[in-house]
Amino acid sequence: QVQLVESGGGLVQAGGSLRLSCAASRRTFSSYAMGWFRQAPGKEREFVAAITWSGGSTYYQDSVKGRFTISRGNAKNTVYLQMNSLKPEDTAVYYCAADSDRLIRGTPKYWGQGTQVTVSS
Repeated sequence: QVQLVESGGGLVQAGGSLRLSCAASRRTFSSYAMGWFRQAPGKEREFVAAITWSGGSTYYQDSVKGRFTISRGNAKNTVYLQMNSLKPEDTAVYYCAADSDRLIRGTPKYWGQGTQVTVSS
């Protein structure tokens, strides 16, 4: 069974930083695009960032551009989200996802269980 396991969430003050990690249980994910989504209380899940399978292209939601950076590990079955200058509105459960380059920003097939990020003011 394919698994995506996130880690690195927590509580941070506004202006601080966190780094989320996501590890895939199978090496086959090295050929998948990977991404991050988030869901705040009372809101729908939204796209945050994605990186293609090659790592050659990255995509970001406008509200996180310049603050968040997505990257892949050397083995390419891991993905990271470096979050800087965090704001209270970044508070959400963050989910790792994987699928093809074409589908990663839509409704990816594979999901992690989520990790909570809370930014206090």
